[in-house]
Amino acid sequence: MNTLVVFVLFYLLVSITIGLIAARRVKNSSDYTNAGRSLPAPIVIATVFATWFGSETVLGIPAKFVDQGLRGVIEDPFGASLCLILVGLFLARKLYRMNLLTIGDYYRQRYGRTVEIMVSLCIVISYLGWVAAQITALGLVFSILSQGAIAMSAGMIMGAAIVLVYTLFGGMWSVALTDFFQMTIIVTGMIYIAYVVAGIAGGAGVVIEHAAQAGKFAFWPAPTAAELLAFAGAAVTMMFGSMPQQDVFQRVMSARSEGVAVTGAVAGGSLYFVFAFVPMFLAYAAQLIDPTMFAALVKDDAQMILPSLILNHTPIAAQILFFGALLSAIMSTASGTLLAPSITLTENILREFMTMNDRQLLLTTRIVVVCFTIAVTSFALVSQGMPIYEMVGNAYKVPLVGAFVPLIAGLYWSRATNQGALLSVLMGLSSWLLMERFGGDSIWPPQLLGLLFALVGMVMGSLLPQRLDKSGRIEDLPAR
Repeated sequence: MNTLVVFVLFYLLVSITIGLIAARRVKNSSDYTNAGRSLPAPIVIATVFATWFGSETVLGIPAKFVDQGLRGVIEDPFGASLCLILVGLFLARKLYRMNLLTIGDYYRQRYGRTVEIMVSLCIVISYLGWVAAQITALGLVFSILSQGAIAMSAGMIMGAAIVLVYTLFGGMWSVALTDFFQMTIIVTGMIYIAYVVAGIAGGAGVVIEHAAQAGKFAFWPAPTAAELLAFAGAAVTMMFGSMPQQDVFQRVMSARSEGVAVTGAVAGGSLYFVFAFVPMFLAYAAQLIDPTMFAALVKDDAQMILPSLILNHTPIAAQILFFGALLSAIMSTASGTLLAPSITLTENILREFMTMNDRQLLLTTRIVVVCFTIAVTSFALVSQGMPIYEMVGNAYKVPLVGAFVPLIAGLYWSRATNQGALLSVLMGLSSWLLMERFGGDSIWPPQLLGLLFALVGMVMGSLLPQRLDKSGRIEDLPAR
C-alpha cells in the first residue's frame, strides 16, 4: 500500500471519527435537522462554503472551463456564489425569524398543505442528480487511488457507505463539524497545490496569459436572441433554482442568531466564489505542463485532467493534499445533500400522513436517510457515463420552476395567495416539462420558460377571484 493511499485512509478515518463524535450532541429532531440553531459564525461560514465545493467544483467545472471558458461556467461558480450571497442579503433574516425546521414548513405556513407537499416533492426529486454526482465522484476517486483495483461501481458503494455512517447518526451536527474540518483541508490544499502547479507551468501569469489568448475569459454572450436566452437560462438555473433548496436552508438556519445567518451566507458564498477558480486554473495549467495528456483527456474524459496532472507531475505532498481536499469537498457536499431531502421527505410529506412525536420523527428521518442513500446510489450506478457537471446542473431546474416564485412572492408580495402559489407550481412545472419533451429546436431554454410561466401563474392566480382558501397571512406553524 503506497503512502498516498495510507494518508487518504487516515483522513477518512479522522472525518468519520469527527462525525460520530458530533453525533453525541443530537438529542432531538431540531439538533438533527439544524444543529439546534446554535452554530457560531466560523462553522456556519465553513458549512455554507461547503454547500457546492464538491465534485462539480473540483472535477466538473474545470472540464467545462477547459471546453467553453468562463461562459461555460455561468451556473457555477457565478450563479452558485450569487445565490448564497442573495440568500444572506434578502432571505436569511426573514426566514430565521420564522423559526422553521425545513424550507417546506415555510410553504405550509404561507400557502397551506397542498402547496407544501407539491413543493417538497419537487425539492426531494431535485436531489437525485445532485447526490448521485457526489457518489459518482467518490467512486472515481477510489478507482484512481487504487489504480483500477477498485471498480468504479464498488468505489461508489464504498463512498456512499462512508458518508452515510456519520450523516445517519449525527445529522446536521456531523455535517457542520466535518465541514469545518474539511474546509481547512480544502483551503490549505488548494493554495499549496496552486503554488506547486504554477511553478511547474512557469508561473501563474503564464497560465493566465495563455488562457486569455485562447479566449477562455470571454464571458458575455453574442448579442443574438438565441445566445442571450441561453445565457439567461444558465444564469438563473443555479442562482435562483438553489434558493429553495433544503441544504442551503439548513446550513444557513443552523446559525445561533440571524446576524450570524446573514454573515455565514454572504461570507461563505464569497469564499466559494474565490476558491472555485483554483481548480480551473490547475486544469488549464495541465495544457502547458503536459500537452499530450491534456489533448487526449479533452477528447476522452476532461474530468480526469486535474487528477492526472496531480498524480503524474506533482510531489507526494501535493498529491496527499489534493486528494484530501477532493475527498473533503465531495464528502462535505454529499453529507449535506443526503440529509436535506431525507428531512424534507419526513417532515413535509410523511408527517402529513403519519402522526409522530419527536422521538419517532428522529427515528423515521434516520430510516429515510438510509433509504434515500440506497436509492441515490442505485441512480448513480445506472447513470454512469453522464458528466458530473451535467448531473448537478439538471438538479436545479425542478425547484427553479416549481418553488422559487412562491418563495420570493410569499416573502415580498403581500397579495400572494394560496391559489396563486398553486397555479405557479402547476404552470411552472407543466410548461417546463412540455418544453423539455416537445421544445425541439426552440431558442427558449425550457427552465427559463418554466420560470416565466411560474411568475405568470403567481400573479394571475393571486389577482383573480379566489376559489381556494383565501388565508395567505403568515402565522405560527399549526401544532402537529
